[in-house]
Amino acid sequence: MKLQYAVILFTGLILATGCRKGCTDPEAINFDPKAKKDNNSCQFEPYSVPATYFFTDENGNPTVYYGGQTDRLNQLSEMVAFMKAGTETQLDAQALKDLFANTNDNGNGNFSFSSVKQLKDKCFDLDQSLFEGWMDSIANASVHFASTASNGQAGTLTTGSSTYLFDANGIEHLQLIEKGLMGAVFMYQALNVYFGEGKMSADNTTAVDPANGKYYTAMEHHWDEAFGYFGVEPTFPATVPTSFWGKYSNAQNETLDCNTDMMSNFLMGRAALSANVLTDRDAAIAAIRTEWESISAYQAMSYLDQALTYFGNDNAKFLHVLSEAYAFSWNLRYAPEETRRMTPTEHTALMAMFKPNFWNMGVADIHQIKSTIDSNY
Repeated sequence: MKLQYAVILFTGLILATGCRKGCTDPEAINFDPKAKKDNNSCQFEPYSVPATYFFTDENGNPTVYYGGQTDRLNQLSEMVAFMKAGTETQLDAQALKDLFANTNDNGNGNFSFSSVKQLKDKCFDLDQSLFEGWMDSIANASVHFASTASNGQAGTLTTGSSTYLFDANGIEHLQLIEKGLMGAVFMYQALNVYFGEGKMSADNTTAVDPANGKYYTAMEHHWDEAFGYFGVEPTFPATVPTSFWGKYSNAQNETLDCNTDMMSNFLMGRAALSANVLTDRDAAIAAIRTEWESISAYQAMSYLDQALTYFGNDNAKFLHVLSEAYAFSWNLRYAPEETRRMTPTEHTALMAMFKPNFWNMGVADIHQIKSTIDSNY
């Protein structure tokens, strides 16, 4: 089911406080509006934070739009559906790459819709060829879809009503591509690019093009695009998505309380930005960056726990969740350098703990990976 861009009226307001532009008082963040500053170094003003992701300008015109992000989420959804067919038929690697690059604006005829947006040009530059290599790998594995997967033999394994396609090393490349692009495109773009200094230094005083319905400032639009990559509805967490980062935020919510944390900070940061209270905006950015990274880390550990339960009794599920654990561990590399809790060297060492052949992974290997992630998160 495609995500649809929606504007939903909010049902309540939360009052936050902030400092007028130019004030550098560190106490401005979350300042009590009833309190007074003895030195009068700042003038504090309340601003309204909506209960859902709906913002307007002073004339009541809606200022939220992230259609490009919605297109890319829908493109990845259709790529996943395309790859799932590899359990029953041979996949074409070039067709997958056409989806990745959105050739001819419709995935060279393989997307159900047309868009000028694509996943490839938003993918972390250094990893574009990596993903295309994984696309070659899943296509090569699909040649053997009628074979039973085993150590050294690509093919499929079925458990219950689920069938998975593995390469000769027991790796399910569908999971690496899907979850990996969640990191290399969605997470990377939101946390590094749209929340980066360049985008967050854009104009925040003039609407981009009100004559054509673009009532938002450039900075507001960049914030909305970051929110769009999180892939949730404006009413999240009341409305919980079934795919991508919103799905996994909800999966880890009991442990991290991340649904409320993520949405509250997206809402507060956007409201603060529109009120030009950039100290509060920056606090929200820092919180979102930390929480998003935690979601990926905790989801990796969750899949490693599942791998331990399936080890020795269900090879299909074992290899499936181990592939997912690999992808969410891999995604930790896309956390911004300013806030990430693993250095590049530590992350490289973490990924090296996954053996090249997943059939050879044992309980001790999984515990070692879990312990390494846990010690950082």
